[in-house]
Formats: sequence, structure tokens, C-alpha cells
Amino acid sequence: MATSPPPSDDPLDGISETLDRTASAAIAQTTFGLSPATLLLAMADWGIHLATSPGKQMQLGAKAIRKHARLFDYLQRRMEDSEAEPAIEPLPQDRRFADPAWKELPFNLVAQAFLLNQQWWHAATTGIGGVSKHHEDMVEFAARQMLDMLAPTNFLATNPVLQHKIAETGGQCLVDGFRHLVEDMQHMARGLPPVGAEAFRVGENVATAKGKVVYRNKLIELIQYEPTTDTVRPEPILIVPAWIMKYYILDLSPENSLVRWLTAQGFTVFMISWHNPGSADRDLDMDAYRHLGPMAALDAVTAITGATGIHAMGYCLGGTLLSIAAAAMARDGDDRLASVTLLAAQTEFSEPGELGLFIDEGQLNLLENMMWSRGYLDSSQMGGAFQILRSNDLVWSRVLATYLMGEREPMNDLMAWNADGTRMPYAMHSQYLRRLFLDDDLAEGKYRVDGRTINLASIRKPLFVVGTERDHVAPWHSVHKIHLLTGAEITFVLTSGGHNAGIVSEPGHKGRRYRVLTREVDGTSYDPEEWASRAEQKQGSWWTAWGEWLAARSGEPGAPPPMGAADKGYAAIADAPGHYVLEH
Repeated sequence: MATSPPPSDDPLDGISETLDRTASAAIAQTTFGLSPATLLLAMADWGIHLATSPGKQMQLGAKAIRKHARLFDYLQRRMEDSEAEPAIEPLPQDRRFADPAWKELPFNLVAQAFLLNQQWWHAATTGIGGVSKHHEDMVEFAARQMLDMLAPTNFLATNPVLQHKIAETGGQCLVDGFRHLVEDMQHMARGLPPVGAEAFRVGENVATAKGKVVYRNKLIELIQYEPTTDTVRPEPILIVPAWIMKYYILDLSPENSLVRWLTAQGFTVFMISWHNPGSADRDLDMDAYRHLGPMAALDAVTAITGATGIHAMGYCLGGTLLSIAAAAMARDGDDRLASVTLLAAQTEFSEPGELGLFIDEGQLNLLENMMWSRGYLDSSQMGGAFQILRSNDLVWSRVLATYLMGEREPMNDLMAWNADGTRMPYAMHSQYLRRLFLDDDLAEGKYRVDGRTINLASIRKPLFVVGTERDHVAPWHSVHKIHLLTGAEITFVLTSGGHNAGIVSEPGHKGRRYRVLTREVDGTSYDPEEWASRAEQKQGSWWTAWGEWLAARSGEPGAPPPMGAADKGYAAIADAPGHYVLEH
């Protein structure tokens, strides 16, 4: 949590702090949690250094002339040959100009001019001497957001695909789009989930794996799932999901439920379901999440199953918490973990990707004051930040398709889950952002648990670590850095997909692939690029590789454990999915 100044006898101190926090919170509400001071500082840093760099100015002027020449050359060649090579190709992930209509005059010229302009702005916002890396990244990001907003695909006059659609439908697509816009605005005004999400009901057609809530405290419910095989492995699996999301991403529809798949492989599965905090929970901190979360769950799992070894798995923020718990357990001689699995979870935060654009002292001050006024950070605030990171895919392309083309994307279980947001308590989120993101205490051996520091190097249990290729929340290069923090055996997997879709990767899912490489205990660590060149490439789901890995580190199957243990204080108190997952 943010440090407070020492006590003072000045009676105005409390009043002034309250006024400052209130003003900052009001600014945060109007700027969607983004610090205008941070952005202005970044723009000033860039602008002043550019203004005093005549060489860079000359270079940019020359680039502008060359790009105009390239565009004119392309126009000449295109007039002579309809198959002429373009002056510039879009980036591989940019599908905005993929339709053949963009190859026809004058729209091909419009697209080429936009792409060349985009390239010029990248050069204009990077490589300027004296500008801090953080400020350079912010300015380049802001320029990219502006360009994405002004892209020719977003306007009727410059989008041939939209023009054809209007002609084909006699304008009906615009009528349908307006209806979609009104529907979405009504849902937002009423605080309702997106259109179509109502078809996915927790406990009815998502989160349907059978089980019992066998333990509850003020922060978690622990679900024990019923076995689906006659015999089970003696080592149960405890799953620690992120509390930034509802747990049931790992138990979506029956056909893509990781929980159902694990029980079918003969494992006893326990799942933490987090309470959705409100204002009264503002003082819950990282230590509370560790004590009341994985540590309390480990006690329950041990008591119910009698297991001497537990396979623990953490996803996203839950994986970061699990790594903290595992390091503290190793420090304290607690040997209950048989293995640790981390899914899209960071333990080193020096390169957090573009999410780091929102993490600096000014930004955190604004965010903390906004949380201080309410006691929590709302899911819409976090969701907005994640959408900004991928505005081309998550904002403008959807605006075009839904409100101009009149084509609403069908809702699916993953999209409905993504709209089922949670909140983050003030104390925990402030500590997380400052101690982990801003100060990188965990990686640097400065993170304290119960008053003493922990070190990830003390973790010697086998690790199975998964990164995803298109992760904008936990970039895989950052996840991969766990190789530098511990000498334990690490099996690292890089799977196709993003932060969520790459994890929900059931066997048989079309187009799935992954790379895998194991580093033995105290073995040689490779940088991400060399790791990628050495790793074995495989088709299919990483789930199967994980299942084999778990089986190789588990004992022979035997009789399933009881569902709960009432005599030990862990009676079955409710059917899965429990109560906490239904909190809004």
C-alpha cells in the first residue's frame, strides 16, 4: 500500500490530504483513470528534445519526402499495372485492409498513404536522444491510438467495404447498426451485461462441473470437484485463479472446461472461488489474499485428502500469488507442494509490456486516490485499460462491424465470462502495483512475507510455466524470466493465442499449437529468442503436455478421497459453483 507521511500535529494535515485525494479522484473519474500529468510530462519530454534535435528533424523531413515519393511511384506503377507491388505492406497482425476492395483505386492509395503515415509517426516518436524510455513508449503509444482512431477503415467516405455493404443492403446495415448502438447504450446505462451474455448462466451452462463447496472464509470458497474416474492420483490439484476475473474461465462450457478435463485424467481437483470485494473490503492486502487464499486452501486440501504432496496451479495474478506463497513455504520448510504450475503469470515485472505504460508514480497516485474514494478498483476501469492496449482489435474494428456494418459478433462463453467482472480492493491493488510492478520487489529479493524477505530462488519444486504468444497482459518474454529467478526444473510452454484464449485450449481445438522445452535443475537458461529456436514445436493443445507432466510426477491411482471432511471442519456446505462466483 502507498506509504503515508509521518504523523503531524498540524490540524490541517487530514483536511488537506482529503481535499487532495478527492480532487485527484475526480480527475481520475473524468480521464478514465489515466493521469493527464503523466501524459503531459511525456509529451513535453518528447517535444522539447525533438525541438532541440535538428538532425532528427532533418531526418524526419527526408523521410516524409521519401514516403511521398514512394506513394507517387506506387500510383504511377498502379496506373500501368493493376498487380503492381504496393509501396508498403501492413504489419502481419493488421487485417484492416485485407479485403480485395482495398486494392482498387482510389482506396488502395488511401490505404497506402495511411500505412506510410503510420510508419513515419513511429519514426517521429522513437529514437530521439534524451527522451526517457517510459516517456518514449507513452508518446509512441498515444500516436498509435490517434492513428487507429483516424484510420480510413473507420469512415464511410474512405472505406470501400462499408460502401459496398450499404449498397448491398440498401442502407439496412446502418439501421441495424443504430439499433445495436441503442441496445448497447441501454445495457450500459442499466448496468447490464453485453447483449447475448444472458444466454450463459453460471451453474446452468457454464461452470457446471459437479462438486461441493467444502470451505468458506471471508475471501474464498473452496470447491472440491467430484471424481469422474474410478481411481484418482494421490496428489490432488489446487487451482488458484486470478481475483481480477471469475474462476470459471477454467470451467466454461462442458466441452472446454479444464476442470472436467483434469478430472477425466484421474486427478482430484480443488478450485478457489474468490469473493468479489466491495468498499468494506478496502483494507484486504496481498498478505490477506495469501493467508486466506492459497494457504487456507492448502490446509483444507491436506485435511480432506491426507495427501503429502499437492500440485498447485496459479493463473495470471493467481500465479503471481502462488509463486509468493511457494517461496514463503520453501523459506519456512513447508514441503506440501509436489509441483507448481504458472499460467500466464509474471514473477518479474521490469518488462511488463504495454501495460507498463499505465504504471508510474503519477499514474499510481491518481489510481490510488480513485480507489481510496471507493475502496476498490472497478472491473470496468481495468477492462478499459486492456481495451486501450488493443484498441484496433477491441474497439475500432468492433465499432465498424457492429454499428456501421450492422453485424453483431455472436456472443460465446469466453466473451460472456469476460464481461462478468470483479473488483480489486484498495490495499491489495496498491501493494500489487507498487511492490511488484513499480518496484519489482519479488524479482529483486526485497518482497517481505510475515516480516521477512522471500526469494524465488528457494523454490526447488518442478515448475510448469505457460506463456501465450499474443499476451497483452503478461507478455511471454516477461513470463519467461522466471528462468533467471530460480534454478528449479522448469518446463516452459509457449502456446498460440492470447492471455485467455491461449489458456482455454482444449484438445481438439482447431489450429492450436505450442512449443515446449525443459530446463533441468540448475541447467542452462536461454534468452527468449534462443529458447524459441530450441523448443520443440507441436500441434494441438498444451493441456495434453501438462497432463503427461503431472502424471509423471504423481503416484499410482487409488480410491478417490471423500467429498469434504466434516470431522475436520471441512463439511460440504453448498453445491458448486457456490455463492461467491454469483456476486456482482
